[in-house]
Amino acid sequence: MDRSMNRKLYIETVGCQMNVLDSELVAGQLSAAGYQLVASPRQADTILFNTCSVRQHAEDKIYSALGRLKHIKRTHPGKIIGVLGCMAQKDREEIFRRAPHVDLVVGPGQLGRLPELLERVASGMGPQLEVSLGRRDGRRSEVQGSFRRYDPVRKPGVRARPHQAMVRIMFGCDKFCSFCIVPSVRGPEQSRPPEEIEAEVRQLADQGCLEVTLLGQTVNHYGATSGGRTVRLADLLYRIHDTEGIRRIRFVTNFPSFMTDELLQAVRDLPKVTPYLHVPAQSGSNRILRRMQRGYTVEAYREMLARVRQTVPEAAVTSDFIVGFPGETEEDFRETVRLVEESRFKNSFIFKYSPRTGTKAAERYADDVPDEVKRRRNNELLAVQNAISEQENLAFRGRTVEVLVEGPSKTGRKQDGPVVQLTGRTVCDRIVVFDSPRGLAGSIVPVRIYDTTAVTLFGRVVSVVGVEC
Repeated sequence: MDRSMNRKLYIETVGCQMNVLDSELVAGQLSAAGYQLVASPRQADTILFNTCSVRQHAEDKIYSALGRLKHIKRTHPGKIIGVLGCMAQKDREEIFRRAPHVDLVVGPGQLGRLPELLERVASGMGPQLEVSLGRRDGRRSEVQGSFRRYDPVRKPGVRARPHQAMVRIMFGCDKFCSFCIVPSVRGPEQSRPPEEIEAEVRQLADQGCLEVTLLGQTVNHYGATSGGRTVRLADLLYRIHDTEGIRRIRFVTNFPSFMTDELLQAVRDLPKVTPYLHVPAQSGSNRILRRMQRGYTVEAYREMLARVRQTVPEAAVTSDFIVGFPGETEEDFRETVRLVEESRFKNSFIFKYSPRTGTKAAERYADDVPDEVKRRRNNELLAVQNAISEQENLAFRGRTVEVLVEGPSKTGRKQDGPVVQLTGRTVCDRIVVFDSPRGLAGSIVPVRIYDTTAVTLFGRVVSVVGVEC
């Protein structure tokens, strides 16, 4: 008997865009198997958490959510509760120990087996654990093979915005930055064949998608063999650029050392490729970068950024920073502040260091920066970045920009009646809020900007020919 028919499914996702894509693929695969998506765990027969292990806060959030479900499971024993993704790969049996009411634990390299595993649980076969090999549990080929490919047919009905989609072009990571758990939980780096990516982009375009975002842990290190030659990210952009129906192409996340001139020239020369580059620096101190095992210096990062500005002057560059890394002194932090001040990033994502079991930093270094110092540095760096973002956004007042409309603004006051507050993004990834008829979601419209903040542009829809970034 097929127990999946008419089962109600709830998925909660924590973490990066790769996790969001995995959840979309899981939802599509299970909906094709007869599951119906619902909006809350109380409505669901099957409750899945797609998890992140990059920071402790993300894991704590999931364990808290699992704790709240203990009583629901007791009164409704037929409900299936599953933990997917990076935390599943990292914690494995520990999840069952901490939350005995969990029915299955499935790592990111085993998601393709989810329908089978759910059927096993429903059949009374007990808790199911499926994870990939650890990085030290076999030869590279064996470990890589245990992280199974997962790219089922795309289904627009399960995407929050059918006109936007993410496309995985790479799996895993080989950088082994000392603070990062991703190489352990996502496996060795491997690139998908370009022909598969081209076919997926065409499929998405046929479904009405206007914008695709190419995903990889180090996306600008993409390299796959096709026709006897190596295809790099710049080549891939040329190969998918002319896909009919696609209007915008983005790619994240970039590693500073792999920002080649060929890639920057592709961004400059291909109209559909957006001039938006997310290139995490993590620190402005060479001493800390060495401890982080990032493999570049601050001087090399500055040189990379100078090439970006020279080749793509209109590019919006964003970054990531970790404050309070073990051993970070006040002078190390001041060097990070100086890098942010001179780099003029569109915005930066700033995080307090969180030790992760299994990483080199956790093994080698004491977490010796007090939490109150981490908080102060986080707030100070954020204030510096916000001041820069506000200044940079001021230049958009009076401009007309092209906005891909995503839908109603979550914080908007006007949500009733024919005119609502909508939100969308420019080609350089700036958020724009404006009032308009609600039917514009999924279209690209010109908006004239009349006000700005550090994070938002405010505008009015206009009908003009000339628009800017």
